[in-house]
Amino acid sequence: MHCPFCRHTDTRVVDSRASEDGSSIRRRRQCPQCHRRFSTVEATSLSVVKRSGVVEPFSREKVVSGVRKACQGRPVGEDSLALLAQRVEESLRASGAAEIDAHDIGLAILGPLRELDEVAYLRFASVYQDFGSLADFEAAIATLRAEGRG
Repeated sequence: MHCPFCRHTDTRVVDSRASEDGSSIRRRRQCPQCHRRFSTVEATSLSVVKRSGVVEPFSREKVVSGVRKACQGRPVGEDSLALLAQRVEESLRASGAAEIDAHDIGLAILGPLRELDEVAYLRFASVYQDFGSLADFEAAIATLRAEGRG
């Protein structure tokens, strides 16, 4: 790490602290040459590989936006959507991969959405899993009912 004041090529870490949500680390550094202190923030990046091959940064807001459409007219609040997006991001980060396929994000959404609202889950799954007939809906509903009894 270069010193932002004198451009010395090496600095010493004085203190490190994790951020509140644990997604980044704040480091207090000191330059051995000019002895000035400064802070840096280190964050891990999570990238999404889309079907077209384009790579873009992961966005919780895009998760919320997609799920919000499935929850339209359902008794699901914005706080619940934000929590769902956080759970999805945490599960993706837990995989340890720096790049995540867009399809895997959809899979990661299905579980928490199902717990949140089964109707919204069916709506999202119908688009995401490309339901083509009523039989697809019936099979998904039968699965929900069977697992609800178990």
